[in-house]
Amino acid sequence: MRERPRIALVLGAGSARGLAHIGILQVLQENSIPFDFIVGSSMGAMVGGIYACGADMKMLGRMINNMDSKLFFDVQLPRLGFISGKKIKELLNLLTKRKEFKDTCIPLLVVATDLLSGQEVVLEEGSITEAVRASISIPGIFHPVKRDGMILVDGAVVDRLPVEVARDRGADIIIAVDVTFGDGRVVSVNNTMDVILTAIDIMQKQQFDLIYHKADILIQPAVSGFGSRDYEKSQELIALGRQAAEEKLEEIREKISRYT
Repeated sequence: MRERPRIALVLGAGSARGLAHIGILQVLQENSIPFDFIVGSSMGAMVGGIYACGADMKMLGRMINNMDSKLFFDVQLPRLGFISGKKIKELLNLLTKRKEFKDTCIPLLVVATDLLSGQEVVLEEGSITEAVRASISIPGIFHPVKRDGMILVDGAVVDRLPVEVARDRGADIIIAVDVTFGDGRVVSVNNTMDVILTAIDIMQKQQFDLIYHKADILIQPAVSGFGSRDYEKSQELIALGRQAAEEKLEEIREKISRYT
């Protein structure tokens, strides 16, 4: 018998609201809450991938706060997407130290969507940067990633909170973090990106309602009042992630201690 259950941390999609994942990870680290692998979709894949490559979460939070996010969005004349993704790829190479999945500090699974088959794709080999770049590629906004005969886009298209991926990979306890569907959600539609992001959220709500209860612990930071592009509010989002994680610590510890 294992000393403790096999625990998965599932980090969901949410664009800028996904910065709350940084605060979640900070609190789990500070309180020595164990988890055996990470499953991430979209922004959850980005934060989870950076963490799995050994980044200091407090330092990451300070860096995001002092960074002009506009520097990493290289707008182009649209062919397959308004943003080519070259600059965000450079940032990811820096933050992941160009590591591959086999080099991570903790096992990582990244969820993307193949446009050709319409199926969910779980990436776990090769470049972390390429996998994350695929998982955050919002259709119509980011140029998709071509890999192994597939055309990969945002994992949120098919699975914004990949709880079942974690269960299929042997998780006994799943700690899932949702940063989209909490109470008090505010919708602001001012441009093409807002239209696309809001449409994806609407399409995913039914799927989320069917899946979220399959997590053993669901953490929902109070970030619903923030927009998908509120990257300049990173410190508020991280703080709300910390608060939500702190409120769940007792439940997490109890769930682990009661597992047999």
